[in-house]
Amino acid sequence: MANIASVLKAEISRIARKEARAEVESLKKANALHRSAIAGLRRELASLQKQLKQAQRERTPRAAKEQTTDRQYRFSATRLAAHRAKLGVSAADYGRLIGMSGATVYLWEQSKARPRPEQVQQLGMLKEMSRKVILERLEQTKVAKAPKAE
Repeated sequence: MANIASVLKAEISRIARKEARAEVESLKKANALHRSAIAGLRRELASLQKQLKQAQRERTPRAAKEQTTDRQYRFSATRLAAHRAKLGVSAADYGRLIGMSGATVYLWEQSKARPRPEQVQQLGMLKEMSRKVILERLEQTKVAKAPKAE
């Protein structure tokens, strides 16, 4: 017959393993819940960062002007032409966005004239806006200038 000490030792080991397994299972479940919560928070953070980035791109012209008054922009005729081409608008429409004529924009693009510093600031702020905001602003200026039908 087996020694009572060895039987007792085996039984204690079995019970200890059972208790440890139960404790580890609860820890595994808690760990899985924490990982799931962390993943959810990461997704939420990514979504909020994306919204923030989009909001910064689509900020209103007034807010852009207030935030960038300290920034100095440089003028480049080729970059102006490239930006206008990228937007797919005419020189007249581009000029309307900054309160100038299409001929003036054309002369700037041809390097036959240079904009004043205030106009360079307006051009710089225009380049920081998203295409969607610029096109909406262009539509607003077209609607405002359209003759009212009575």
